[in-house]
Amino acid sequence: SALCLVSVTTAMPASASPKGWDNASTIGVGILAGAALLVPAVQGDWKGDLQAGESLGAAFAVSYGLKKAFPEERPDHSDRQSFPSGHASLSFAAAASLQNRYGWEVGLPAQILAAFVGTARVEARKHHWYDVVAGAAIGESSGFLLTSKRNSRVRVLPWGDAHGAGMALGMRF
Repeated sequence: SALCLVSVTTAMPASASPKGWDNASTIGVGILAGAALLVPAVQGDWKGDLQAGESLGAAFAVSYGLKKAFPEERPDHSDRQSFPSGHASLSFAAAASLQNRYGWEVGLPAQILAAFVGTARVEARKHHWYDVVAGAAIGESSGFLLTSKRNSRVRVLPWGDAHGAGMALGMRF
């Protein structure tokens, strides 16, 4: 499936119209969000489904809040909702949730598709590159912070306070 996603991302012509890139990015985010919710559901992994929903919801809420707090004009001048990219935040939240829950075999194709969505948002002239980077950071953070590995014997836990931040490794024997 990774090969299939790579071929889709490389098959897009460089001369595609902004509308074509916009449509492709919307399809990509739909596929990723759907996969983040359907993969756990099909496996009867309701905890994973709940965590994916939380990750997507958090990414949406943070992105929406930042769009309202920092209205920035889009490169195509259509409105003032450029920062951060909501498509990128949702795509990377879904990809990070899948990767964190099920491993790199599922996560790598999802991350590749999320990167395509981010690239397509810039090519569609809906976002500046830094809007996409901010959206990706929001999505990756929500995906990794709110999703746990299906095998809970090993966990990597981020932490932070006023004096610093880091990662803690927990193992159950």
